[in-house]
Amino acid sequence: MERLQKVMAAAGIASRRGCEEMIRQGLVEVNGTVVDKLPLLVDPDHDKIMVEGKKIRTEYKAYYLLNKPKRVLCTNYDPSDRMKAIDLMKGINTKVRLFPVGRLDADSQGLLIMTNDGELTNRLTHPRYGISKTYVADISGSLTGEEVEKLKKGIWLSEGKAHAERVKVLQRNAKHTLLEIDLREGRNRQIRRMLAQLGHPVRQLTRIRIGNLTMRGLGPGKFRPLTGEEIKSLRRLVEQPQKKKTRRKKPLRAKSQNGDTNPKSEDENQEE
Repeated sequence: MERLQKVMAAAGIASRRGCEEMIRQGLVEVNGTVVDKLPLLVDPDHDKIMVEGKKIRTEYKAYYLLNKPKRVLCTNYDPSDRMKAIDLMKGINTKVRLFPVGRLDADSQGLLIMTNDGELTNRLTHPRYGISKTYVADISGSLTGEEVEKLKKGIWLSEGKAHAERVKVLQRNAKHTLLEIDLREGRNRQIRRMLAQLGHPVRQLTRIRIGNLTMRGLGPGKFRPLTGEEIKSLRRLVEQPQKKKTRRKKPLRAKSQNGDTNPKSEDENQEE
């Protein structure tokens, strides 16, 4: 069940606010009855919704998981006519307008959700919900334990401090390191930029997990529809935003005889 104005907006009638006004003006019927009060929940797949005497067409919601190869763009329009993620979705209903959830840059590969559910997309990509994504990065050079800690504590980028939720070294030698990295943030080219700050250019980057979704059984360029349980799992992930963890504040130290308070260390009261 969804709010009536949301269903109308998704069908392209007007903005949500505009749809709310149309409902209050008595321009909308649901199953033959004029409605003019909100909120009202409807089933877009079964209820008959009429706006100014015309039945609205609700778009069937579709959800797919795609294993994006390198050199494929996460956009539905490219003036240079390069390969796009949507171009790989052969054989699906052409009336369903799919778009990618979030981005993987052209040099990266791995999991990408494709859908026409705008509400779910907004929540999955919004920082406040902190959906965990796992990547495998093949980088140049040998990453030290100290550098691993720096990735977890945070590295300053142009738009602020960026953190890795978890970092695991899978392989390491003098020439390269293979890492598994969890992120709950979604900054542009975040992993590449963080590692570049440490002097370790990324040679290859693959996203292997989004929430509970993995690339098991899904080869490069292949896709499959999400199961009902997988869709429910994604919805559960965005029902409540992640709470930020904060360090407990330490009590102020006793003042000295001259009235000055001993200064705190630089990392006290910082977010984890």
